[in-house]
Amino acid sequence: MSFYPPQPSSEPQSEAELLEKAQAIAGLSLAQLAEMAGVSVPDNLQKEKGWGGQLIEYHLGATAGSKPVPDFEHLGIELKTLPINQQGRVLETTFVCVAPLTGNIGQQWQTSHVCNKLKRVLWVPILAERTIPIADRIVGYPILWSPSDSEYNALKQDWEELMELICLGKVSEITAKHGQFLQLRPKAANAAIRTQAIGQDGEPIMSPPKGFYLKKDFTQAIINRWLG
Repeated sequence: MSFYPPQPSSEPQSEAELLEKAQAIAGLSLAQLAEMAGVSVPDNLQKEKGWGGQLIEYHLGATAGSKPVPDFEHLGIELKTLPINQQGRVLETTFVCVAPLTGNIGQQWQTSHVCNKLKRVLWVPILAERTIPIADRIVGYPILWSPSDSEYNALKQDWEELMELICLGKVSEITAKHGQFLQLRPKAANAAIRTQAIGQDGEPIMSPPKGFYLKKDFTQAIINRWLG
């Protein structure tokens, strides 16, 4: 975003250093972090939806940007901010990555962007109820997480089912209800945007761009283990 400083914080060289940097900003408000970075807090997040996440990225030294790799590529760790309320309830689904709607023949879960992004995640909760002004929202204590065997297998199954529907030309039939933990939803700045996909007869069609999202039940379980 245009108001960001040109140089992020120094890139962490180990998991321990990354966790230490994340712990150091826990308890601070977004206004404090913005002041430390020399940027202004936006009046609202309608046009700056990713502002809070990018502010955290800046302070932790993430360098991947929009590339389809983990945010801390050399550590293999993805950074995800997680809006919660004062009771520790997750407030929204979590975007993972854009879903490929063409060229998917032969693609495997183990080499997919979703698997790559979710192998190791640094979750940073943010107290972000809508009634709390953006400047006053508080960064929570970080959680360094990898999926358990059961979580990994459930995500793999969801991904394979969703990708099968995409490959069969049924992208228009997929709803947010598909998948136990992983869902496919429109991912575009506005509803008019279209991208190429495959129709049921293998013909090229135009479809709204889609993204993979983690359902709230999945991330809530991670938060519950942390709180408990």
